[in-house]
Amino acid sequence: QVQLVESGGGLVQAGGSLRLSCAASGRTVSSYILGWFRQTPGKEREFVVAINWRGDSTSYADSVKGRFTISRDNAKNTVYLQMNILKPEDTAAYYCAAQLGPSTSYVPKQPSLYRYWGQGTQVTVSS
Repeated sequence: QVQLVESGGGLVQAGGSLRLSCAASGRTVSSYILGWFRQTPGKEREFVVAINWRGDSTSYADSVKGRFTISRDNAKNTVYLQMNILKPEDTAAYYCAAQLGPSTSYVPKQPSLYRYWGQGTQVTVSS
């Protein structure tokens, strides 16, 4: 069993930055695909970015390309999401997710393909 705990959310003005962290416990996640998703009330959970087990393959949603960066520190069992040039439309609850994956460059975008989820952290971007 993997437990995921996100942190780093908050209120920021448009154009600002935030760094989210997701710490895993229970098992080492060095062999897991790690992803970030976001959700606003009344909408489906949306893919943001994911990174493969080794950290050399990533996939970003078009809406965040060039502004967000995912990274992982397997020694710390943690994945990060650096968010720059934030926009009001980035306002959402952000969730990290983990899935034991193949040792390849594969990074799925569908929420249903991730088994473990954190409780979420709220990001609010004011205009």
